Amino acid sequence: MTHRDATPSRGTSPDRPGRTERELREALEALAGGVLPDPDAYRTARGEWLRRERRRRLVLAVLIAVVFALATLIGLWVLNQAPSDPGVIFSGAGPTAAEGVSLPRLHP
Repeated sequence: MTHRDATPSRGTSPDRPGRTERELREALEALAGGVLPDPDAYRTARGEWLRRERRRRLVLAVLIAVVFALATLIGLWVLNQAPSDPGVIFSGAGPTAAEGVSLPRLHP
């Protein structure tokens, strides 16, 4: 705050409004008194709000569906890129668990 901001206008004091402020207040009160609300303003505003809310929910649902479909397609594409030849785990070579071979157990 500067010195100029703290200094009241000429002819006015902080506790008593001047003529200009009083006239401005009276003019604004007269203008505000002549404004009448539209009878269906609330209904119109509420309808617009509900339309925006429905549109927001619809956009969100479409966005979720697109992201889900994209994630599914990417997952299927990645699974399709796996090599078709059997890997080391499923090569069929070596004993299976059904033959009785298991990992060594430590006995306390």
